[in-house]
Amino acid sequence: MDSHQVIMEPVISEKSYNLVEMEGQYTFRVDRRANKFQIKQAIEDAFDVDVVRVNTMNIKRKPKRQGLTVGATAQWKKAVVTLAEGDSIELFEGV
Repeated sequence: MDSHQVIMEPVISEKSYNLVEMEGQYTFRVDRRANKFQIKQAIEDAFDVDVVRVNTMNIKRKPKRQGLTVGATAQWKKAVVTLAEGDSIELFEGV
């Protein structure tokens, strides 16, 4: 898989920004078929940083409803990437 196919988008939330400030960990939404090694390679290629560790989790569907319409959220995969000391990703800086 190409690095642009593995990384879909950064996760923008209060918790993810707290992880950036406190732990130096960055959170991304990734392809569900990608493994930790592919995610590590994609982050290193895309942002030119050294990745120390990758933690992944599968986010399950959650039932949602609006009026009489019943549905569910999409199932997706989240990756929390820990970078080497001194590395950072500019995408998350200054927010």
